[in-house]
Formats: sequence, structure tokens, C-alpha cells
Amino acid sequence: MQFTEDKFARHMRPINGSAIREIFKLLARPGMISFAGGNPSNTALEPEVIAELSGKVLARYGTTLLQYGATDGFAPFRESAAAFLNTEGVKCDASQVLPVQGGSQAFDLLLKALIDPGDVILCESPTFLGAIQAMREYNARLIDMPTDDEGVIVEAAEALIKAHHPKLMYVIPTFQNPTGITLSLERRKSLAALASKYGVVIAEDDPYRDLRYAGEALPPIQSFDEEGWVVYMSSFSKYIAPGMRLGAAAVTNPLLLRKMVIGKQSADVHSPLLNQAIVDAYLREGLMPAHLERICGDYKKQLDAMLAGFERFPAGTRHTVPQGGLFVWAELPEGVDGLKAFDAAIEAGVAFVPGTHFYPGGGHENTLRLNFSMSDIPTIGEGMKRLGDVIARL
Repeated sequence: MQFTEDKFARHMRPINGSAIREIFKLLARPGMISFAGGNPSNTALEPEVIAELSGKVLARYGTTLLQYGATDGFAPFRESAAAFLNTEGVKCDASQVLPVQGGSQAFDLLLKALIDPGDVILCESPTFLGAIQAMREYNARLIDMPTDDEGVIVEAAEALIKAHHPKLMYVIPTFQNPTGITLSLERRKSLAALASKYGVVIAEDDPYRDLRYAGEALPPIQSFDEEGWVVYMSSFSKYIAPGMRLGAAAVTNPLLLRKMVIGKQSADVHSPLLNQAIVDAYLREGLMPAHLERICGDYKKQLDAMLAGFERFPAGTRHTVPQGGLFVWAELPEGVDGLKAFDAAIEAGVAFVPGTHFYPGGGHENTLRLNFSMSDIPTIGEGMKRLGDVIARL
């Protein structure tokens, strides 16, 4: 007997996996320039520092870091992570921090705790395609929230809440993936107020917060939350090392935090103690500020090079000008199909992610997302030339 599609759970049958992961298979071609991923630059990674801190924490804690630990997390890391999150307004103490396997696990645990099949989730349009996949795996019904250059349009979000009674709202407030847009201060306050008024949990996904190259830092949505409706999700992937898979969720609602801990118990027991101890040492030794200053300086130059490269694109192309993060969003002239442009771009030796993948309902074929952090400045210049020539031909 053959293993057929009907053996899968119904909610998994339409899930095709991440478009970005599929694109990665094409990047091994010689000479391929990739604007497709979201990785930090290799120059931002510090293997020597991580090796030194690893030796220090193993010498200090010994076998404690090699044994099983509490699902709630390694106590010193919870303390230092809370202090790090507090620097820009997150309201939490160590007891309200849950270490997770990157910010993506925080969202998965939140979905596991809250979502029944058919429940409604409001999400930005466009939004992170990894989050779209996660929400669909829980058989949620996704409703797009309209956005503009200040992020989620609050009046539209309230109308959707009244019409659909969602359990959850997913928002990336700072240097949003994929657009690079930052949610304005007044809208942050207003979304927190909506969450409390209507009893909707907000998943505030903020992994790019400290990758700022211009403008002033804004307090998180969670800082305006008085009743525990906002779960703040952070990650050290974009700052220290994505391969360590360590993030932190600030959950001030004790009932919700307990359910997330229970969900984590069956998922992985606990996040690796060695990784928690290394990041704890990194924070306690005060290495983060200088590190962020260095990598943000480099990323600013790469971003500027990409923005300058749009001179190669045909008239009618529009793009965002982010103040930070890792992405630029572009809207091509009407009638240009991003999927066809992708195929032609691959032939020309440059990769990007077609924007349609970031919309829960598809469409918007004339959009695309570009990443600048993985390429040096000459490579960005050459890649934008290739891509601009391809789009001009189309």
C-alpha cells in the first residue's frame, strides 16, 4: 500500500512549506547573488567571542549546563534577558520571561495555547511568511489588516475585530518583515487599547528592534498594556547568532505563561542551557552595545547601497526607505509579474522573494522583498544592476 496525501492531517495537506527555504536550494549556483534570505551578515557573527564565553560558563556552571533543566529557563538568563528587554520599555521581570528556540517558537507556543481550528487571527498585510505558515498549521482563519506607511491602520483593525471576533492579532511593529515599515507611536498605543477593549491577545514580534540606523526608538506595544493582553517576542538570532536558536518571550499574564510553559514541555523540554548561559554572559559582560553599534554601522552602508541601486529600476517602481532592520520592499510598475521576474532573475544570477508569498490571500504579484545584510556593497551594486535590467526587460 502506498503512503498517500490522505494520510496527512487535514490542516497539513495544503501546507507547502516556506517559499524562502525553497529558494535557498537555488543559491548554490555559481555566481548567484542572494537578496532572498534574512540572515545576519557573517561579519556580524563572533565565533571567537562565543568560544571564549562558552569556556567561561562551562567552567563556572559545569555539568549543570549539560543536564536537563527547568522548562521555565535558566534563571541567570531570565534575569539578564528581562533587563535587556527593559532597556526600551518592555514591562517584565525575570519571572515573566520564557526562553524559547528563537522568536518563532514563542509564536508557535502562543498558537498552541490559544488557537482552535477555525479561530480567527488578524495579521498585517503583507506579513512574515513564516508566521503565515505557522498560523495555517493550527488551521486558523487568517484575516488581513490593511496597512500604510505607518503600519496597521487602527480603524480598519477595530472594524475587523468587531466583524470577526479574533482571538489573536499578529504584529511586527519595528522594521517590519517584509516591508521595513515601523508602526507609529500613536498606533502602538491604540492597538494596546484595542486589545484590552475587545479581549484580543497581541503577538508583538520584535526581532529587529535594535537594528536601527536612523530615527528614534519607539516603546513597544507591550509597554502600553496594563492587563497582560500583549505577548512580546524577541530573539537573539539577528543580534548574536541565529544558529544558537535562542529567544525570549515576555508574558505578563500568568495563566497564559503557564500554558506556554506546558506547551514547551512537550515540544523540547527546555531551551539549551549552554546557549542560555552564553547569551547571559554576553549580556552581563556588556558586549551588546558595542556589537550593535558596529553591525548597525555596516548595515546602514549596505542599506544605502541597495537604495541607491533602485536607480537601475524602471520608472514607476516604488520602494520603502526603512530606518532599520534587514529588508526593503518594492512595488514594481503595474503589470510586472514578480513571479515571472523571479524566474528571469534567477537566470541572470540574482535571487529575491516574490512579494505575493507574504500575503495570506496571495495576489499583489508586482511586489518583492529584498534583503541587504548578506551581501557586501559591491555585490549589492551588481545584484541591483542585474535585477533592474531584468525588470526593465519585463
